[in-house]
Amino acid sequence: MTNQFDYDVLVLGGGPGGYVAAIRSAQLGMKTAVVEKENLGGICLNWGCIPTKALIRNADIVHLLGQGKTFGFKFDHLEVDYTVAVKRSRQVSGRLVKGVGFLMKKNKITVIKGFGKLTGPHELDIDGKKVTAANIVVATGARPALLPGMEVDGKRIVTYRQAIIQDDLPESIVIVGAGPIGMEFAYVYNTYGVKVTVVEMLPHILPNEEPEVAQVVAKDFHKQGIRLLAATRTEGIDVSDAGVTVRVKDLASGKEETVETQQVLVAIGIKPNSQGIGLEAAGVKVSERGWAPVDDVMRTNVPHIFAVGDLNGKMPLAHVAHAQGIIAAETIAGAETVPISDYSNMPRCTYCHPQVASLGLTEAQAKEQGYEIKTGSFPFQANGKALGIGERDGFVKIIMDAKYHEILGVHMVGPEVTELLPELSLARMLELTPEEIARNVHAHPTLSEAIMEAAHAVMGAPIHI
Repeated sequence: MTNQFDYDVLVLGGGPGGYVAAIRSAQLGMKTAVVEKENLGGICLNWGCIPTKALIRNADIVHLLGQGKTFGFKFDHLEVDYTVAVKRSRQVSGRLVKGVGFLMKKNKITVIKGFGKLTGPHELDIDGKKVTAANIVVATGARPALLPGMEVDGKRIVTYRQAIIQDDLPESIVIVGAGPIGMEFAYVYNTYGVKVTVVEMLPHILPNEEPEVAQVVAKDFHKQGIRLLAATRTEGIDVSDAGVTVRVKDLASGKEETVETQQVLVAIGIKPNSQGIGLEAAGVKVSERGWAPVDDVMRTNVPHIFAVGDLNGKMPLAHVAHAQGIIAAETIAGAETVPISDYSNMPRCTYCHPQVASLGLTEAQAKEQGYEIKTGSFPFQANGKALGIGERDGFVKIIMDAKYHEILGVHMVGPEVTELLPELSLARMLELTPEEIARNVHAHPTLSEAIMEAAHAVMGAPIHI
C-alpha cells in the first residue's frame, strides 16, 4: 500500500478513537500517521473524562470531611482551595497526554500537528501540505450543542471546555442539562460551596437512566442542597454585567420563573465536528444532523474511509470510541475483529455522588421490545461493605428475560458502582445468566456482593432481603 501512498492508514483526530485506531494499525504492521490540530488524547484526556474525575476525587474528599460527626472527628474553620483541585486535574490530564505521545513513539506512529482537511478520497491537506493514505480513519469528535441564539463567552455562559479549567468559581450557577456532564459538575461545584440549580427539559434528571435510579440521585442531591428542576424548559438567557437571568418554564403546570445567577453551564448534548473537514470532497455521506453513518465495522459509504468515536453518532463515550478504533484498524488490516451491532451492551457511567452505572435496556425499553421480564434488586443498605464505608444509598437491579433468562439490562446507583459494571458486561457478552452470577462466589464483605444478591433476587430466591 505504501508504494502508492504516503501511509497505509492516516487518522484524522488524536482523541480516544483516533489514537487507539492508530496504535492498533501500527501493531498490525501498517505505516500509520495521526493528524491532530490541538492535543493528543482529544476531549476525553484534556477537557472531559479524565480532568473531571480528578476534580470529582477532590470533591469526594471535601464531601467526606463534611461527615465528621459520623466518623468521629471534628475541626474548626475548614478551608478548601478549588484552585488546587483544578491544578491537580490539569497535572493528571497532562501526565496521560504525555503517555499517549510516548505510545505514538513506541509504535512508530507519525504525529502530524495541524488542521487536516480531506481534499479527495485518498488525500488530505494539512495546513497547506498534501498527504496521501490508502485508508483514512476520521475521528474528529464533537463539540457542545448550544441553545438557539446562545453565545459562549467563557465567563457568564460556559460549556464543559471552559468549566473544566476555571479556578475562580461563581457564587451561583445554573446548569442546563441533567445528563452525566451536568450532574457531575453540579456535584463538584456544590461541594465547593456554589449555589447550584440544574434545569432538565425531560421528565427526570439523568433521562437515559431508569427513573428509580434518577430518584435516588435526586434525593441525595436535594440533601446536598442542589436545586433540581426536571420537566422544565429553558426559555431564554439574558446576560448583563451583573450576571445572568435564566427564564424557565415548568412543562407540567406552565408556570414560568426567572432564576438569577452568576454563570450558566450548558450541557445539553453534542454536535459532530463534520463540517469543514472535507468529507464531501472524499464522497463521505453525512446525515441531516451531521453524523457520519457507519456499518458494524465503522466503514462509511466510502469503503476505505472509516469514522470512529463521536463523529459517527453511535454512542458518544470514550470507551466506545476505543472499541471502534480497534475494530476499524483490524478491518483495514483484514484481521479478525468483533463488529458492534448492538450498542446497548456498552456500559454507561455517571460519576456524581452517588455514582450511576448501567448497561442494556431499561424496564420500559424491554417491554416496548416485547419481552416478558423479571426483575431483581438488592439495596446497598443491606450490604455490609456499604454500611461499613458509610455509603448506604442505592441498589443493584437486574432485568431478565423471563423465558430464556437472558440479562437484558443492569441498573446500579450507589458507592463505586462504576467499578462493578465489568462483571455484568462480561456476563452479558458471554450470555451468562443470573443463575451463574448468583452461583459465582463473591468475596465478603465487598460491594460486588450486591450483584450476586440481585442475581439471586431476580431468580426469586433472595438471600439477604
